[in-house]
Amino acid sequence: MALPKIDPTSTVAWKKLQEHFRSIQSIQMKDMFALDENRANNFSIIWEDFYIDFSKNRITQETLSLLFQLAQEVKLKEAIDCYFSGENINETENRAVLHTALRAGENEKILVNGQNIIPEISEVKKKIENFTNQIESGSKTGFTGKAFTDVVNIGIGGSDLGPSMVVSSLEFYKNHLNTHFVSNIDGDHINEVIKKLNPETTLFVIVSKTFTTQETLTNAKTIKEWFLKSANQEAVSKHFVAVSTNIEDANCFGINQSNIFPIWDWVGGRFSLWSAVGLSISLSVGFDNFNKLLLGANKMDKHFKSEALENNIPVILALISVWYNNFFKSETEAIIPYSQYLNRFSIYLQQSFMESNGKSIDRNGNPINYQTGSIIWGQPGSNSQHAFFQLIHQGTKLIPSDFIGFVESLHGNKEHQDKLISNFIAQTEALLNGKSKEDVLNELKDQGLSAEEINKILAYKVFEGNKPTNTIFIKKLTPESLGKLIALYEHKIFVLGIIWNIFSFDQFGVELGKQLAGNILEKMKNNTFANHDASTLKLLYYYKNLT
Repeated sequence: MALPKIDPTSTVAWKKLQEHFRSIQSIQMKDMFALDENRANNFSIIWEDFYIDFSKNRITQETLSLLFQLAQEVKLKEAIDCYFSGENINETENRAVLHTALRAGENEKILVNGQNIIPEISEVKKKIENFTNQIESGSKTGFTGKAFTDVVNIGIGGSDLGPSMVVSSLEFYKNHLNTHFVSNIDGDHINEVIKKLNPETTLFVIVSKTFTTQETLTNAKTIKEWFLKSANQEAVSKHFVAVSTNIEDANCFGINQSNIFPIWDWVGGRFSLWSAVGLSISLSVGFDNFNKLLLGANKMDKHFKSEALENNIPVILALISVWYNNFFKSETEAIIPYSQYLNRFSIYLQQSFMESNGKSIDRNGNPINYQTGSIIWGQPGSNSQHAFFQLIHQGTKLIPSDFIGFVESLHGNKEHQDKLISNFIAQTEALLNGKSKEDVLNELKDQGLSAEEINKILAYKVFEGNKPTNTIFIKKLTPESLGKLIALYEHKIFVLGIIWNIFSFDQFGVELGKQLAGNILEKMKNNTFANHDASTLKLLYYYKNLT
């Protein structure tokens, strides 16, 4: 069973949404609140420890009804069934998409090519658990018999962004091991990391599905050369492990087969933190917490798979994004977590969304004439309030924003938490209501300004408001709640791809630059720079003449 291949613009619902948009595009959200005292209740969902408020959006009940009709016409429910069933929905690469299986229960049954993959997943989880416990306890040591103090994850893309985001987010739950991430091929970056390390007490985790990724292998070889200045070749097997399908090349690097953790081709890189790619997560926070992360994601999976569209959190948030992207023509969405722990969350979602849905060819192989992937960006509040919020509040662009907050602080500082959450809530209220000319005028009069002074400054202090936000309010940041949150956005990505009739699970756009880089590198070695445009040639000569 393949994914449906329906052009959304050909549906009845899309045409009705276009008409509906023309009739309400200038609607004021604060007027809708004034007319409906139950709006906050009608446009919110409480699920487990999550409170999702989507009432501060330029939508009516009719908007939602038409969006749900669109979802039905593009056969979203059937697509969700394909998503979880093990069908090869990544058609361009002829693969299943089953990162959800990595967090499934041990008693579940999921078939790929007729084989139940759950026992194999459970076996790898057990291997991760045993290895983590040995490193944490100090029973597995380095080449001089000393316990490990540091772990370095060497990867790039999903092999770095997912694990580094989770480790940062769960810093409160960390054990005694120091965790570092090396991703950029920039030699300065890698040297800044290794100069802080003791080769006797550092474990290196090389994460590369193929064990051929240029950046990862270059960094791994540089680290190995540094390591061998203090140890012999035999010691490599005690300090280097791999997450890869390429056992032969990992062995040649010096890694014992027992220290190679498998990954499957039905796990996409940007959705791989739930697999052995998450080994550095387990090593950082302990396997029990890693398992709770998986449990949280599995709970969101079940909600997404079984809940009706009208009460389905990822579906609703995705449909609202379609509304802004395709009808209001908004090009970006901001993700604003009010927790410093989630300082890498928006960066992680940039890859997940933009690599998945940055496509211009539909599932029928035809060029697309409507907008697909949104630009995703953001950083934690309240820092962001002193950075780019000026643009959101008073700029010319409409930027729908997700606000993510936690009721409880982890360290229990009530004074700080009250101030943080007061900002979290106040910003969505300010974006909703703005500040009218009349309010500004009265405020300036109260300050004792003259009529001339008021006239000069008045227009600059008006906020038009009517800026849309979603609020995701979670009781507490835990491994489980983080798992739910990540899975929520994963499923939102999937829904968007289905609505837009694109394949969300390939990333051919990543490959062209890599291919050209290899070609240019070879020419650098040979000093032959033919067959390039004039700009590229000048850049190459500029670099060669200064090195």
